[in-house]
Amino acid sequence: MGNRHLRMGQYNRLKIIKRLDFGVYLDGYDDEILMPTQYVPADVEIGDFVDVFIYRDSEDRAIATTLEPYGTVGEFAYLEVTATNSMGVFMNWGLPKDLLVPFKQQRDNMIVGKSYLVFIHLDTKTDRIVASAKIEHFLDEDTSELSEGMEVELLPFEYTDMGIKALINQRNLGVIYRDQVFKNIELGKPTAGFIKKIREDQKVDLALVEQSYNRIEGSKNEVFEKLQAAQGFLPFTDKSEPTLIYRTFGMSKKDFKKAIGGLLKEGKILLKEDGIHQVVS
Repeated sequence: MGNRHLRMGQYNRLKIIKRLDFGVYLDGYDDEILMPTQYVPADVEIGDFVDVFIYRDSEDRAIATTLEPYGTVGEFAYLEVTATNSMGVFMNWGLPKDLLVPFKQQRDNMIVGKSYLVFIHLDTKTDRIVASAKIEHFLDEDTSELSEGMEVELLPFEYTDMGIKALINQRNLGVIYRDQVFKNIELGKPTAGFIKKIREDQKVDLALVEQSYNRIEGSKNEVFEKLQAAQGFLPFTDKSEPTLIYRTFGMSKKDFKKAIGGLLKEGKILLKEDGIHQVVS
């Protein structure tokens, strides 16, 4: 265990080594970590392992909690500003101690009551968890893992003249253009979308996925027609690559899974390790 280290600002699986009136102590490899009583699950004993989030309290001590923050170190999160002082602004991230955005890490003047997309990271000098609104420093400019037509998870975070800026799969940046916004978009709420176009300058155009009954019916028909045309067997499973699914069926992996789920329920197909088999009645 000596080569293991506590991952500050992330989830850790730690062993309970001591119980006291005010909580339990966990083996934090280099140190003992307190989990206050209000976070201790009812049925745990010394020697048990618990999954906990580690952060620093207002006195800079490492604390373990079973509360789940709205984001962890290494992630982007859309958070509301709750207060400001001489150090910077503080954001509510779902824990008793708010998250600091130092003044140097603000992009614009951040206002109490408004929400912003920030990147949560460790300050290398102090080992404290902080956030930065200068998200461009943390985004991935490499779009090689994205392909046109691929379904992605979007986190819309800012309105612009062109449309809505959105984070793609917690990595890349894209824009949902105004003419693609056909439903009410709530900033900060993850939504399904797909890559409409990857431009030469690597900028990404996005579109929203319209979840409709008709679309899934169309997907089911498409898969079944392809199955019949292939003499009742297709070498696809729910582990198949999204790009391969899109090239073959013209749909996202999510829709493909819903389609085969529907066909399975209707008794039209069997799923085996090697792929999809048509049920011959």
